[in-house]
This record gives sequence, C-alpha cells and structure tokens, in this order.
Amino acid sequence: MGVNISAKDVNELRQKTGSGMMDCKKALVEAEGDFQKAIDILRKKGQKVSEARSNRETSEGIVLFKLNSDETKASILSFTCETDFVAKNDEFNSLAQNILDIAFDNNLESIESVLVSEIDGSSIEQLIIEMVGKIGEKIKISDFKVMDGEKIVPYIHAGSKLGVLVSLNNTGNTDYVTAGKDIATMNPIALDKDQVDQSVIEKEIEIGKEQAIKEGKPEQIIEKIAQGKLQKFFKENTLLSQSFVKDNNLSIKDYLETFSKELSIGGFIRVSIG
Repeated sequence: MGVNISAKDVNELRQKTGSGMMDCKKALVEAEGDFQKAIDILRKKGQKVSEARSNRETSEGIVLFKLNSDETKASILSFTCETDFVAKNDEFNSLAQNILDIAFDNNLESIESVLVSEIDGSSIEQLIIEMVGKIGEKIKISDFKVMDGEKIVPYIHAGSKLGVLVSLNNTGNTDYVTAGKDIATMNPIALDKDQVDQSVIEKEIEIGKEQAIKEGKPEQIIEKIAQGKLQKFFKENTLLSQSFVKDNNLSIKDYLETFSKELSIGGFIRVSIG
C-alpha cells in the first residue's frame, strides 16, 4: 500500500527546493514520504537533466561584475543558459549574483574554485545542477575573471551579454571613468603588439605570405609584404593602436592623451555571451 502524500507535504517540499509540484509529488511518493530522500531524488533528476543537456549551446544569459569601494579590485562573471526566457528569470539572476558575491568576497580566481564553494551548505556546482533540474535547460558559469589595478572602470553593455573591465594607471585628477567607459566599447585581442601571442603573429605572417604569392608578387618582397600586413593587423586589433570609435582620427593612445600625458591602460578584460 502506497504512502499517502498530502498537498501540504508537496507544497513544503516545493518551498524547500523550488521544483515543480508534480516533480515534488513524484519524488515524495518514490521516497515514501521521506523529505531528505525526496530532496536527493530531485537532485539526481537535476544531475540527469544536466548530463542530458551537456552538449547544448548556452548562448543566452547575463554578464555581471562586482567592484570594491576604492575601485582597485573587480570580478566579472558570465552565467549562461539556452534561452532568453531563462536569462530574464529572477531565480537565475539571483543565483548568478549570489555566485559572484561568494567569488568576490572570498578572492576566488577560477571557475573551478567557484564551483566547489558553498552557499548555505550546498556547493555552487550542486545548486546549478538543481536549477538545471527545475528549469530544464543547460546552465553554467561560462567565464569568470578577476582584475586588480590602480583604478578599475567596469561597463556592462545594453542587454547584459557583454561586460568589460578597464584598469587605468596615473589617473590623477582626470575623468578616468569617462575614459574607461569609452575604451570599453573596443574589442582588441591584446593591449599592444608586445602582448599578442606568438602563434597569432606566425599565423598572420603565413596568411600575408600566401596572399602575396597568390597576387603574384616577386619572391624577394614577399616577406616584406607579409610584415607590412602584420603591422596593419596590429593597428586594427591591439587596443592602444585601434581607432577611437568616436573619432577615427585618434588612436586609443592618442585619446588617452587628451585626458593626460600620463594616463595609461593597465589591463583590459572583455567577457561576452553568444
């Protein structure tokens, strides 16, 4: 004879776990009324849902940041899901904020260290699995980065799917917040050419040579042409050399000098979804 599960029991389990009414009832029936067993069953269901959706794309979600009071330390997080509907869900957003708070307050520096951290006795990884079980979508921390600097300017673009942290040095009496937010509209691969990965440089030289050969250029000038194309690549893709979006006659380096000769960029972190 089956255990009689009351609507009160179902509602109490729903309040504790946030799972749907039918899921809670099924879990309580399976657990023969034992609340802890029912919670474990719901967690296992979340795990199964998570595994079943592990290959799904998470191209929606939110990017959010946290900055300390003196603007010298910041963390930025992208918390992703499958649909825009879930990205606007209050519970999804609340969990994202809680995760960021824990990560920031405990000086965590990697996704791995965030996932094993706890909120009210449950690991963040487990809480994400439980949310997957309730919502039925793949959910994950897609990116998490930290920055230290003299003055950090954070910026979240409209739609909350793109966020940037800009670290500025020698800010003095300049309007560094305006400078930082303007710079945050850029999309560089590195701060300057010295910070471009060697593998990227080699690839660009190879592409430049292949293009020159296809254009029938003389063999003795192919290397020179490839080097010229590489310099153009640096100009277009490294932050200090890129053209300022509000005035293409200025590079970002030139733009900084309109505030102060000493104002410089210490770091640039860009986190995007989709």
